[in-house]
Amino acid sequence: MLPPSNNLPAPSHPEVHGHRGCRGLRPENTLPAFLHALSLGVDVIELDVVISADKQVVVSHEPWLNPLICLDPTGESIPLADGRNYNLYQLPYATIRRCNCGQLRHPSFPEQVSQPAHKPLLSEVFSALESATLRLGRPPAKYSVEIKSSPAGDSLSHPPPPEFLALVLAELAAAEVLERTTLLCFDARILQLAHRLQPDLATCFLVEDQLPWASSLHQLGYLPTTFGPNAATITPAAVHALRREFPSLRLVPWTVNDPADMLRLLALGVDGMTTDYPDRLLSLLPA
Repeated sequence: MLPPSNNLPAPSHPEVHGHRGCRGLRPENTLPAFLHALSLGVDVIELDVVISADKQVVVSHEPWLNPLICLDPTGESIPLADGRNYNLYQLPYATIRRCNCGQLRHPSFPEQVSQPAHKPLLSEVFSALESATLRLGRPPAKYSVEIKSSPAGDSLSHPPPPEFLALVLAELAAAEVLERTTLLCFDARILQLAHRLQPDLATCFLVEDQLPWASSLHQLGYLPTTFGPNAATITPAAVHALRREFPSLRLVPWTVNDPADMLRLLALGVDGMTTDYPDRLLSLLPA
Protein backbone atom coordinates (compact mmCIF):
# COMPACT_ATOMS: atom_id res chain seq x y z
CA MET A 1 0.00 0.00 0.00
CA LEU A 2 1.45 3.36 -1.02
CA PRO A 3 1.62 6.09 1.64
CA PRO A 4 -0.95 8.76 0.79
CA SER A 5 -0.34 12.38 -0.06
CA ASN A 6 -2.55 15.29 0.91
CA ASN A 7 -6.17 14.90 -0.21
CA LEU A 8 -7.98 17.98 -1.49
CA PRO A 9 -11.73 18.33 -0.85
CA ALA A 10 -13.76 16.54 -3.51
CA PRO A 11 -15.40 18.95 -5.97
CA SER A 12 -19.18 18.94 -6.46
CA HIS A 13 -18.64 18.42 -10.20
CA PRO A 14 -15.63 17.52 -12.35
CA GLU A 15 -13.12 20.34 -12.14
CA VAL A 16 -12.34 22.49 -15.16
CA HIS A 17 -8.59 23.05 -15.41
CA GLY A 18 -7.66 25.85 -17.80
CA HIS A 19 -4.60 24.54 -19.67
CA ARG A 20 -1.90 27.25 -19.80
CA GLY A 21 -4.80 29.52 -18.91
CA CYS A 22 -6.96 28.91 -21.97
CA ARG A 23 -4.56 28.22 -24.83
CA GLY A 24 -7.31 27.77 -27.38
CA LEU A 25 -8.66 31.26 -26.70
CA ARG A 26 -5.75 33.47 -25.60
CA PRO A 27 -1.92 33.31 -25.86
CA GLU A 28 -0.73 30.48 -23.65
CA ASN A 29 0.79 31.03 -20.23
CA THR A 30 0.20 34.80 -20.34
CA LEU A 31 -1.72 37.13 -18.08
CA PRO A 32 -4.48 37.61 -20.71
CA ALA A 33 -5.00 33.83 -20.85
CA PHE A 34 -5.13 33.43 -17.09
CA LEU A 35 -7.45 36.37 -16.55
CA HIS A 36 -9.79 35.24 -19.34
CA ALA A 37 -9.89 31.70 -17.96
CA LEU A 38 -10.74 33.08 -14.55
CA SER A 39 -13.55 35.20 -16.02
CA LEU A 40 -14.97 32.11 -17.75
CA GLY A 41 -15.26 30.38 -14.39
CA VAL A 42 -12.56 27.70 -14.44
CA ASP A 43 -11.95 25.87 -11.17
CA VAL A 44 -8.17 25.63 -11.56
CA ILE A 45 -5.56 27.67 -13.43
CA GLU A 46 -2.93 25.35 -14.91
CA LEU A 47 0.47 26.74 -15.84
CA ASP A 48 4.11 25.74 -16.39
CA VAL A 49 7.26 27.14 -14.84
CA VAL A 50 10.91 27.34 -15.82
CA ILE A 51 13.89 29.20 -14.35
CA SER A 52 15.81 32.17 -15.78
CA ALA A 53 19.54 32.75 -15.53
CA ASP A 54 18.99 35.05 -12.57
CA LYS A 55 16.92 32.40 -10.74
CA GLN A 56 13.50 33.90 -11.39
CA VAL A 57 10.51 31.56 -11.65
CA VAL A 58 9.12 32.26 -15.12
CA VAL A 59 5.80 31.01 -16.50
CA SER A 60 6.61 29.19 -19.73
CA HIS A 61 6.01 25.73 -21.18
CA GLU A 62 9.35 25.43 -22.96
CA PRO A 63 12.63 26.49 -21.36
CA TRP A 64 13.39 28.29 -24.62
CA LEU A 65 11.58 30.69 -26.95
CA ASN A 66 9.06 28.83 -29.10
CA PRO A 67 9.27 30.40 -32.59
CA LEU A 68 5.60 29.59 -33.20
CA ILE A 69 4.47 31.99 -30.50
CA CYS A 70 7.40 34.24 -29.55
CA LEU A 71 9.40 37.05 -31.11
CA ASP A 72 13.00 37.60 -30.06
CA PRO A 73 14.02 40.41 -27.63
CA THR A 74 14.34 42.86 -30.53
CA GLY A 75 10.87 42.07 -31.88
CA GLU A 76 12.08 39.96 -34.80
CA SER A 77 10.78 36.55 -35.84
CA ILE A 78 12.76 33.52 -34.73
CA PRO A 79 13.59 30.88 -37.40
CA LEU A 80 11.93 27.58 -36.52
CA ALA A 81 15.30 25.85 -36.19
CA ASP A 82 16.69 28.47 -33.80
CA GLY A 83 14.23 28.43 -30.91
CA ARG A 84 16.37 26.28 -28.64
CA ASN A 85 19.23 28.75 -29.05
CA TYR A 86 17.20 31.09 -26.81
CA ASN A 87 17.65 29.02 -23.67
CA LEU A 88 15.71 30.80 -20.92
CA TYR A 89 17.95 29.27 -18.26
CA GLN A 90 20.81 31.24 -19.81
CA LEU A 91 18.91 34.53 -20.18
CA PRO A 92 18.19 37.08 -17.44
CA TYR A 93 14.52 37.73 -16.87
CA ALA A 94 14.81 41.33 -18.06
CA THR A 95 15.70 39.97 -21.51
CA ILE A 96 12.98 37.32 -21.45
CA ARG A 97 10.39 39.93 -20.55
CA ARG A 98 11.16 41.91 -23.71
CA CYS A 99 10.05 38.98 -25.88
CA ASN A 100 6.51 39.31 -27.23
CA CYS A 101 4.87 35.89 -26.82
CA GLY A 102 1.29 36.88 -27.54
CA GLN A 103 1.24 38.71 -30.86
CA LEU A 104 1.69 35.57 -32.99
CA ARG A 105 -1.43 33.41 -33.08
CA HIS A 106 -0.56 29.76 -32.49
CA PRO A 107 -1.27 28.00 -35.80
CA SER A 108 -3.01 25.10 -34.06
CA PHE A 109 -5.55 27.37 -32.33
CA PRO A 110 -7.48 29.47 -34.87
CA GLU A 111 -9.87 30.79 -32.20
CA GLN A 112 -7.03 32.29 -30.22
CA VAL A 113 -7.21 36.07 -29.83
CA SER A 114 -3.65 37.31 -30.21
CA GLN A 115 -2.37 40.34 -28.33
CA PRO A 116 0.99 41.60 -27.09
CA ALA A 117 2.02 39.63 -23.99
CA HIS A 118 5.20 38.70 -22.17
CA LYS A 119 6.23 35.62 -20.23
CA PRO A 120 5.27 36.65 -16.68
CA LEU A 121 6.92 35.77 -13.41
CA LEU A 122 5.00 33.28 -11.30
CA SER A 123 4.73 35.93 -8.60
CA GLU A 124 3.18 38.31 -11.15
CA VAL A 125 0.54 35.73 -12.08
CA PHE A 126 -0.39 35.12 -8.46
CA SER A 127 -0.68 38.86 -7.80
CA ALA A 128 -2.87 39.46 -10.85
CA LEU A 129 -5.18 36.51 -10.24
CA GLU A 130 -5.55 37.04 -6.51
CA SER A 131 -6.62 40.64 -7.22
CA ALA A 132 -8.93 39.53 -10.05
CA THR A 133 -10.78 37.05 -7.86
CA LEU A 134 -11.58 39.84 -5.43
CA ARG A 135 -12.87 42.06 -8.26
CA LEU A 136 -14.99 39.23 -9.64
CA GLY A 137 -16.33 38.33 -6.21
CA ARG A 138 -15.46 34.68 -6.64
CA PRO A 139 -13.65 32.28 -4.30
CA PRO A 140 -9.85 32.36 -4.31
CA ALA A 141 -8.31 30.73 -7.35
CA LYS A 142 -6.79 27.26 -7.26
CA TYR A 143 -3.57 26.56 -9.13
CA SER A 144 -1.89 23.63 -10.85
CA VAL A 145 1.78 24.46 -11.28
CA GLU A 146 3.79 22.17 -13.53
CA ILE A 147 7.53 22.09 -12.99
CA LYS A 148 9.17 21.51 -16.39
CA SER A 149 11.97 19.22 -15.28
CA SER A 150 13.70 16.20 -16.80
CA PRO A 151 16.93 14.34 -16.02
CA ALA A 152 18.32 15.32 -19.42
CA GLY A 153 17.73 18.99 -18.67
CA ASP A 154 19.50 19.17 -15.31
CA SER A 155 21.91 22.14 -15.23
CA LEU A 156 21.34 22.70 -18.98
CA SER A 157 17.79 24.01 -19.29
CA HIS A 158 16.87 24.13 -15.61
CA PRO A 159 18.42 23.68 -12.15
CA PRO A 160 18.70 20.21 -10.60
CA PRO A 161 15.54 19.13 -8.72
CA PRO A 162 16.46 20.39 -5.21
CA GLU A 163 17.17 23.93 -6.40
CA PHE A 164 14.28 23.99 -8.91
CA LEU A 165 11.78 22.82 -6.31
CA ALA A 166 13.09 25.22 -3.64
CA LEU A 167 12.66 28.21 -5.96
CA VAL A 168 9.07 27.24 -6.79
CA LEU A 169 8.06 26.43 -3.21
CA ALA A 170 9.42 29.79 -2.09
CA GLU A 171 7.10 31.55 -4.56
CA LEU A 172 4.09 29.50 -3.44
CA ALA A 173 4.82 30.31 0.19
CA ALA A 174 5.39 34.01 -0.49
CA ALA A 175 2.04 34.26 -2.30
CA GLU A 176 0.33 32.25 0.46
CA VAL A 177 -1.21 29.83 -2.04
CA LEU A 178 0.36 26.54 -0.92
CA GLU A 179 -2.96 25.17 0.34
CA ARG A 180 -4.63 25.99 -2.99
CA THR A 181 -1.91 24.65 -5.25
CA THR A 182 -1.21 21.24 -6.77
CA LEU A 183 2.34 20.63 -7.93
CA LEU A 184 2.47 18.77 -11.27
CA CYS A 185 5.40 17.01 -12.89
CA PHE A 186 6.32 14.24 -15.31
CA ASP A 187 9.65 13.96 -13.45
CA ALA A 188 9.17 11.59 -10.50
CA ARG A 189 12.24 13.04 -8.78
CA ILE A 190 10.53 16.40 -8.26
CA LEU A 191 7.40 14.83 -6.78
CA GLN A 192 9.32 12.45 -4.51
CA LEU A 193 11.38 15.32 -3.16
CA ALA A 194 8.31 17.51 -2.71
CA HIS A 195 6.57 14.74 -0.78
CA ARG A 196 9.54 14.38 1.56
CA LEU A 197 9.94 18.11 2.15
CA GLN A 198 6.29 19.16 2.13
CA PRO A 199 4.07 16.09 2.66
CA ASP A 200 0.90 18.18 2.93
CA LEU A 201 1.38 19.72 -0.52
CA ALA A 202 -1.01 18.31 -3.13
CA THR A 203 0.84 16.68 -6.02
CA CYS A 204 -0.08 15.30 -9.43
CA PHE A 205 1.94 12.67 -11.29
CA LEU A 206 1.75 13.30 -15.02
CA VAL A 207 2.34 10.44 -17.47
CA GLU A 208 2.39 10.30 -21.25
CA ASP A 209 1.53 6.75 -22.24
CA GLN A 210 2.83 4.48 -19.48
CA LEU A 211 0.49 1.53 -19.02
CA PRO A 212 -0.49 -0.08 -16.78
CA TRP A 213 -0.89 3.03 -14.66
CA ALA A 214 -0.44 1.12 -11.39
CA SER A 215 3.16 0.31 -12.29
CA SER A 216 4.02 4.00 -12.67
CA LEU A 217 2.36 4.85 -9.36
CA HIS A 218 4.15 2.08 -7.49
CA GLN A 219 7.47 3.24 -8.93
CA LEU A 220 6.73 6.74 -7.65
CA GLY A 221 6.80 5.31 -4.13
CA TYR A 222 3.92 7.25 -2.60
CA LEU A 223 0.33 8.00 -3.56
CA PRO A 224 -0.02 11.51 -4.98
CA THR A 225 -3.21 13.50 -4.66
CA THR A 226 -3.93 13.33 -8.38
CA PHE A 227 -3.00 11.22 -11.38
CA GLY A 228 -2.73 13.03 -14.73
CA PRO A 229 -2.58 10.69 -17.74
CA ASN A 230 -2.75 11.56 -21.41
CA ALA A 231 -6.47 11.55 -22.19
CA ALA A 232 -5.82 9.52 -25.34
CA THR A 233 -4.75 6.55 -23.19
CA ILE A 234 -7.92 6.43 -21.08
CA THR A 235 -10.17 3.39 -21.39
CA PRO A 236 -13.03 2.18 -19.17
CA ALA A 237 -10.90 -0.79 -18.10
CA ALA A 238 -7.98 1.46 -17.12
CA VAL A 239 -10.24 3.73 -15.08
CA HIS A 240 -11.89 0.76 -13.37
CA ALA A 241 -8.50 -0.73 -12.45
CA LEU A 242 -7.27 2.61 -11.10
CA ARG A 243 -10.39 3.14 -8.99
CA ARG A 244 -10.20 -0.39 -7.62
CA GLU A 245 -6.56 -0.18 -6.53
CA PHE A 246 -6.40 3.53 -5.61
CA PRO A 247 -9.93 4.60 -4.61
CA SER A 248 -8.81 7.93 -3.09
CA LEU A 249 -6.72 9.00 -6.10
CA ARG A 250 -8.14 11.85 -8.17
CA LEU A 251 -8.07 11.38 -11.96
CA VAL A 252 -7.52 14.52 -14.06
CA PRO A 253 -6.50 13.73 -17.66
CA TRP A 254 -4.90 16.12 -20.14
CA THR A 255 -5.45 17.74 -22.67
CA VAL A 256 -9.13 17.33 -23.59
CA ASN A 257 -10.39 19.68 -26.29
CA ASP A 258 -13.04 17.82 -28.28
CA PRO A 259 -16.58 17.94 -26.81
CA ALA A 260 -17.13 14.28 -27.72
CA ASP A 261 -14.05 13.32 -25.70
CA MET A 262 -15.24 15.51 -22.84
CA LEU A 263 -18.57 13.70 -22.76
CA ARG A 264 -16.84 10.30 -22.90
CA LEU A 265 -14.61 11.18 -19.96
CA LEU A 266 -17.49 12.68 -17.99
CA ALA A 267 -19.31 9.37 -18.40
CA LEU A 268 -16.24 7.59 -16.99
CA GLY A 269 -16.41 9.73 -13.86
CA VAL A 270 -13.11 11.60 -14.05
CA ASP A 271 -12.50 14.15 -11.30
CA GLY A 272 -11.52 16.90 -13.68
CA MET A 273 -10.11 17.67 -17.12
CA THR A 274 -7.34 19.91 -18.34
CA THR A 275 -8.42 21.69 -21.50
CA ASP A 276 -7.32 24.44 -23.87
CA TYR A 277 -11.01 25.30 -24.30
CA PRO A 278 -12.53 25.62 -20.83
CA ASP A 279 -15.58 27.32 -22.38
CA ARG A 280 -16.44 24.06 -24.17
CA LEU A 281 -16.21 21.96 -21.04
CA LEU A 282 -18.11 24.48 -18.93
CA SER A 283 -20.97 24.43 -21.45
CA LEU A 284 -21.36 20.68 -20.88
CA LEU A 285 -21.58 20.90 -17.10
CA PRO A 286 -24.67 21.68 -15.04
CA ALA A 287 -24.97 25.35 -14.18
